[in-house]
Amino acid sequence: MSAVGSQKRLTPARISTMKGGKPIVCLTAYTTPMARLLDEHCDLLLVGDSLGMVLYGMETTIGVTIDMMIAHGKAVMRGVSTACVVVDMPFGSYQESKETAFRNAVRILQETGCDAVKLEGGEEMAETIAFLTKRGIPVMGHIGLMPQQVQTAGGYRSVGHSEHETSKIRRDAHAIGGSGAFAVVVEGTVEPLAREVTAAVHIPTIGIGASSACDGQVLVSDDILGLFNDFTPRFVKRYDELGKRVAAAAAAYAEEVRSRKFPAAEHTFKRRS
Repeated sequence: MSAVGSQKRLTPARISTMKGGKPIVCLTAYTTPMARLLDEHCDLLLVGDSLGMVLYGMETTIGVTIDMMIAHGKAVMRGVSTACVVVDMPFGSYQESKETAFRNAVRILQETGCDAVKLEGGEEMAETIAFLTKRGIPVMGHIGLMPQQVQTAGGYRSVGHSEHETSKIRRDAHAIGGSGAFAVVVEGTVEPLAREVTAAVHIPTIGIGASSACDGQVLVSDDILGLFNDFTPRFVKRYDELGKRVAAAAAAYAEEVRSRKFPAAEHTFKRRS
């Protein structure tokens, strides 16, 4: 069977054709069990550098390394059969030069087996994205609020309020749209502007804190499940409170251990006769 015939997962090329159609569903995944649970429901699974905050307790994503992204990328790939998997390029792995970006993107693709990489930046990164895509590396862009630039941007806040910000995001959207990227995340961008850039570019926009008019939506899985409680962005909707249920289960377990109710006879092994 040919490689094309055996491809069961959605590809970046297929995602790019979903512009203006049925909304693209994307969630983050960092582990094999979570990837298995999310796979059948999502078109895209993003191994986001948000794992630094969600899994490792970092205050920002700046401390995430390429080795961390590769390790979690491998884990997610073990649990996926249908979704397209995109791995974030962490801070410092692509900004220095397009050649550095190429080497690190190749390493991520080769070591994880993922379908594409994602990097942050607008017009300043368009040349790098073009360099990568012309050499066979599928790239997803990321504009608007860019978490890797939070230290210079003055914190986590929505963007597109001033004419300066609006003009910059418009230029960024057009630059990424023309760079060869197959899609672009639009984060933390005021609704009218996110709607405008979605209509203006020919590639799918994936919104997070943006607009329902975007071609798709992405959220951090731990946010929608109630597993991450350090803070809750305005754009997050809780679909469950698993964190509270985990704590309740742990409390019940602790009570039974301390009262010697667990383990009961059915949880122990009898000697063979």
